[in-house]
Amino acid sequence: MQIQLGEQIRKLRCSTGRTQDDLAQALGVTSQAVSRWEKDICYPDMELVPSIANFFGVSIDELFGYHNERAKKVDAFVEKIREMNRQNNGRDVCIDECIHLAREGMVEFPANEKIMLSLASVLYNAGYVRYGEHHLTDEEGYDVYDAERHRTYPEWQEAIKLYEKLLTTLKESDMRHQAVRELIQLYANTGASEKAAALSETAVPLSGCRELLRLNTCDGRKRAEVYGETLLEMIHTCSELMVSGVIVNKNHISPDTAVQILRNAISLYDLVCTDGNYGIYHASLACLHLYLSEYLWLAKDRDGAFEALDTALEHAKKNEDVCSRKNAVYTAPLLRLVQINPDGQTAGRTADLPEIWPWRCVPDCSRCAAEIKADPRWAEWVKRTKI
Repeated sequence: MQIQLGEQIRKLRCSTGRTQDDLAQALGVTSQAVSRWEKDICYPDMELVPSIANFFGVSIDELFGYHNERAKKVDAFVEKIREMNRQNNGRDVCIDECIHLAREGMVEFPANEKIMLSLASVLYNAGYVRYGEHHLTDEEGYDVYDAERHRTYPEWQEAIKLYEKLLTTLKESDMRHQAVRELIQLYANTGASEKAAALSETAVPLSGCRELLRLNTCDGRKRAEVYGETLLEMIHTCSELMVSGVIVNKNHISPDTAVQILRNAISLYDLVCTDGNYGIYHASLACLHLYLSEYLWLAKDRDGAFEALDTALEHAKKNEDVCSRKNAVYTAPLLRLVQINPDGQTAGRTADLPEIWPWRCVPDCSRCAAEIKADPRWAEWVKRTKI
């Protein structure tokens, strides 16, 4: 890369409102010398470089113009790791390669927070992909994490150390929120409940979350748009909580009750997406119907189970369509100003439906899986997912 030190000095001087005389006096040189530097006629003596950087309050790398190049390279590295990690969505597609790439990034950019968080997040995912999250049943019939088993996962142990190190330096940001969220889950998985609870107390309450605070940051058309975005996020979160409620209480509710709760979780989206245009949430609805099909089967509603599978397939196909379009918007009255943003959505999920069924493997689905897959309609449904 061509060094344009003079140009960088001129930019820094102008942006800080300093004159050539100001810099010359601070360094003990003539203003003519500064002028020659800025015209790239000659370079300043190397022993002056630290003083020049200090004068402008920048690092030596920034003074030489390396900072932006380095930042761009780091961002490109992080994005590549994120894209690879996203492919390992519930199954091992390329997790080894992903970990290797993240470790290469740590070698090239040691102690870089973005790369370190990427590695931690890949290791977090690797534990799930390679070994899974396992549960036991306590004496009251509730699920508890198989912490002893989870503590044997080397990926999670390394990830915990990385997250803990990051939280000593990360300022309030999306990166810190991600680290807190994923570390709390790993603490819980490995039996460190007190640490998980203490860390959760550092977060703001729901009333102070970013999504709700954004509602008060604007007015007019923009406020209507933000209201729509927040509604969608809150509906999605509430639906997820209802599904988690089924999982937590699985031994204390009947399959029929679980079916009703899951149907209610699905119907939440209809309260806002009143015209059937669910945008990126078609993907969520596909997964919800997969899970619903399992409980319908357990409730002895065999036809209903396959109807739910068909609906899951419909939503998955619509999700593919959403991912293929640009500049699409929601069309329901409260959402008409909200842009549909498919970034991060997994296109082509239709073909993966049989592999990810029933989406949540709680309760243990092995018996149900053997039964439903023995039904001739399963093979027909699988065939349609490949079309």
